[in-house]
Amino acid sequence: MAMKDYSDEFKADAVALYEATPGATCKSIGVDLGVSRATLREWVLWDRERRGVTGAAVRPGVRPRQAAPYVDPDERVRQLEARVAELVASERKLATERDILREAAKCFAGETNW
Repeated sequence: MAMKDYSDEFKADAVALYEATPGATCKSIGVDLGVSRATLREWVLWDRERRGVTGAAVRPGVRPRQAAPYVDPDERVRQLEARVAELVASERKLATERDILREAAKCFAGETNW
């Protein structure tokens, strides 16, 4: 089988796609791009080496951990309370829509006299 020659831009885009897709595997990205798993794995390892990422993060399939940004606990509580309020309003809206649809189904079921 002849070796394909991929441009540096294609390789960089493939590695960027792999790194930016959470839960992606070299196999799944490789299939999408028409590249073998081993080839994509080599590109990823080479890119990580070039960037100086070492240790456990160099293993295939293991993404380097990024430090979580600091969030003020009070701000986090406010964010979570806002999200809860949003979800409660959404649940109320969905329950209303469900009830309307149930009533409509009863009306339409009563109209059919076959």
